[in-house]
Amino acid sequence: MKQRSMIFFDIDGTLLTHDKELPQSTKESIFKLKELGHEVAIATGRAPFMFEDLRKELDINTYVSYNGQYVVYKGDVLFTNPLKISSLEKLTAAALQNNHPVVFMDHEDMRANVPEHAYIKESIDTLKINVFPTHDPHYYKGRELFQTLLFCPEGEEKQYEQVYSDFDFVRWHPVSVDILPSGGSKAKGIEKIVEALDIPKERQYAFGDGLNDMEMLSAIHNSVAMGNAEESVKAVAKYVTKSVEDNGITHGLQMVGLL
Repeated sequence: MKQRSMIFFDIDGTLLTHDKELPQSTKESIFKLKELGHEVAIATGRAPFMFEDLRKELDINTYVSYNGQYVVYKGDVLFTNPLKISSLEKLTAAALQNNHPVVFMDHEDMRANVPEHAYIKESIDTLKINVFPTHDPHYYKGRELFQTLLFCPEGEEKQYEQVYSDFDFVRWHPVSVDILPSGGSKAKGIEKIVEALDIPKERQYAFGDGLNDMEMLSAIHNSVAMGNAEESVKAVAKYVTKSVEDNGITHGLQMVGLL
């Protein structure tokens, strides 16, 4: 058997096509990796409850979620990095005055601070998941939150970036922005796992396609950008494979010598 390596996969645009489908070649390759004795994990901006079905289908129970803020190894929580609630409370009050709704998110659920809003529906619908935020403006009280969604048109998040230094703002949709703890990233979440398992850098791999994958692809020794990634993402990766729709995961794994 080859030496054990650890491979991290982004979800949207990497494991899943833009129609949110899992290519059969990708599924077969994931199981082949595990048969060969490798560790396979997910590294995503999604909440844990947004990819539970995918974890079951691929039999993966190690993951970096919320872009590194909630990290689980074989079903056990390994690391958390929650948002600063006092700052979030101030931001939420300011956003409400600007008609910018927010959705609070912990590891189990998400709740909106308004009953309904077109921006929330428009962006959440693109994820094609079976959950939708219900209304609870006080959901942030008395619990740890690992991400909040801010809904506003492109550019309007700058007014919050200038004031709330406790947070990083990462746009993922024309009308929605992720609010994360400042300095948090997939790369830092991955670091917690590979350190715990003592996986040397030369046997660490990561596949991604999005702007929120750039730090991960920059940090991981064997990084692979999908063919459907933006040029800025490809520029920081060590390798570039085919697009997700063109068996890009299988091709990439073969290219780096894992399959």
